[in-house]
Amino acid sequence: MALALHKIWVIAWPYILTAVVVYAGLAAILSIFQAKFIYFPQSSIDATPNYIGLEYEAVQFETSDGIRLCGWFILNEKARAVVLFCHGNAGNISHRLESIQIFHKLGLSIFIFDYRGFGQSQGTPSEQGTYLDAEAAWRFLVEKKQIDPAKILIFGRSLGGVVATYLAQHHIPKVLIIESTFTSARDVAAKIYPFLPVGLLLRFKYNAEEYIRQVNCPILIIHSRDDEIIPFNHGSKLFETANAPKEFLKIRGSHNDGFYVSGKLYEEGLDKFIFQNLTTSLY
Repeated sequence: MALALHKIWVIAWPYILTAVVVYAGLAAILSIFQAKFIYFPQSSIDATPNYIGLEYEAVQFETSDGIRLCGWFILNEKARAVVLFCHGNAGNISHRLESIQIFHKLGLSIFIFDYRGFGQSQGTPSEQGTYLDAEAAWRFLVEKKQIDPAKILIFGRSLGGVVATYLAQHHIPKVLIIESTFTSARDVAAKIYPFLPVGLLLRFKYNAEEYIRQVNCPILIIHSRDDEIIPFNHGSKLFETANAPKEFLKIRGSHNDGFYVSGKLYEEGLDKFIFQNLTTSLY
């Protein structure tokens, strides 16, 4: 019996050793290079709001740690409010023209900015950096543009929804709107890498579920049942956790095109929520 077990071990141990080495290698890669799995910035600006027939102001502003950020302020002369737009983890502001067009159509001015390391903004992306960047964008609107916080709508999509929620817990905007947003980085990583101890390896928190508990303004959560990247239950969990008043808009389509695929459903849902929370024009 002992001889048979020894033979099995002799045959099996190279495979076991290989599996251990591969496992340790994957864990090391996730631990060391995890920022590369989170941020996918693009530096080149592919188009501007002029492409969709909108005039805009190219602006630069500085964060509290001295990073110069770039963004666009798109004025709507009949604006009901200003949307502070926090985009997702890839590309840059030039890849959000469809959303800019929708918000403009809904009677809103838009301020969209690039996080550090994205587009023409300086620096290197990081979790704390994205929070500082959003804070700087808020200050730009309130201090530079003299916009009343009661006329600012904070909007975020995907990772930008977490950044938007973080910002809204420290300030009181008129409303918070988050779309296709995850509960936490750990929950996302656990789904993608169920075989790794992500709780021990992951340095990023991006904990929207924690932040949203502290938000004290009307909240609209938008999510698609067809989202192949951030499961629908993330949106449901955030809705359950959020304080009232709150609404949930169920859309259709994939993670990156749900707002576009849903079309009228999406626009009417946004318009209804914004209209019922805004009673006067901005200007």
